[in-house]
Amino acid sequence: MKQDKNLKKKRDPGKTIEVLFKISEAVGSTHNLDELYKVIHKSLDAIFNVDNFYIALYDEEKDSITFPYHVDEKIRNPEEILGVSKIPSSIGKVIQKKKPMIFYKGDILKLSSHGLEQKNDGMMSKIWLGAPLIINYRVKGAIVIQNYTSASAYEKEDLDLLNSVSRHIGLAIERKESEEKLAEHRQVLEKILESLPVGIALVQNRFFKWVNNEMVRLFGYESKKDFENQGTRMIYANDNDFELSGKKIYQGLSMGGTVDYEINLVKKDKTLFPVHIRLNSGDDNNPMNWTIATFTDISQRKAIEKEKFEKERLQGVLEMAGAVCHEINQPLQAILGYSELLLMGSESRYIEQRNIQSIKSQAARIGKITKKLSGITHYRTVDYPGKSKIIDIWGMGNDTEY
Repeated sequence: MKQDKNLKKKRDPGKTIEVLFKISEAVGSTHNLDELYKVIHKSLDAIFNVDNFYIALYDEEKDSITFPYHVDEKIRNPEEILGVSKIPSSIGKVIQKKKPMIFYKGDILKLSSHGLEQKNDGMMSKIWLGAPLIINYRVKGAIVIQNYTSASAYEKEDLDLLNSVSRHIGLAIERKESEEKLAEHRQVLEKILESLPVGIALVQNRFFKWVNNEMVRLFGYESKKDFENQGTRMIYANDNDFELSGKKIYQGLSMGGTVDYEINLVKKDKTLFPVHIRLNSGDDNNPMNWTIATFTDISQRKAIEKEKFEKERLQGVLEMAGAVCHEINQPLQAILGYSELLLMGSESRYIEQRNIQSIKSQAARIGKITKKLSGITHYRTVDYPGKSKIIDIWGMGNDTEY
């Protein structure tokens, strides 16, 4: 048998509590607001006739009303209403006065003469009940039930009950909206974190809970799942490094909330590479509980630093060699001078002359070497058999590149 639309629902406190519980539970079980609205509508059917039911949300900035959920026998898809506070309407009065209101056909006719209500008699409800959705003293919107065929379909007690239920519905909608906004913010944040050129990880008590794609690439793994719920020991070269880092992290986070250090970490293929790690924690009581860590590959920087160090060290050796040559050159010049004198005064002694000549020749040779060394201030590397390089100082010219 088809149920009479005008049949009043019996008021039952137990059912009302059950309805409120279902609505509260639906906040966590539904995926979005649309699903929540449907649960609210279905739940209210246990205590009201909700064949014509809608939820209206008010935008104070735009002074407008939208209808995110609307089930009605006469009107299918109502458009957004602008300037609600300036145009008389039943829904507008509920929002402006911030209290539940009941309108009969005569009241609606008066509003329709210079307002938003339907002027077509067939489209006009016989009874209309609306209750505001109030959150923290701010009107968020209203819920409405109406009947097009019988003015006795609802009573004053129904309005009180609708108002009581509306408070819980308002809170449920607010919570669900907050959840959706938080989910949107998380998606935006995740996109930002994924676009950064450094590895980022969310770590709980030294276990990976989330990593970005750069983290996967940096350590040579296949996917994020390789890190999920895995201990951070997997990226350390040995137990000693892991333990020392743990102490350093705990001390740093406990004292200042931030830790910076450099260490050689290990990739999946067991190769080591230098990494700069920065960790932050917002938990003063247990700083290791939740931390955000960034990992930056500093291999290139280390290579540049090493090359610079080697150049500076070799340059120092060359400068020292020049100074030594300068010191050696002075006694060499003295030897050469004395050799000349001996040769000039020993023309009759052939053997002695020959020996002195040899001394002079070798001293002159050393002199050339020291002169060459003392003039070197730059160097260059040249290829050498065996895929190695050597320092070339003898083939250097004035236009040397280094």
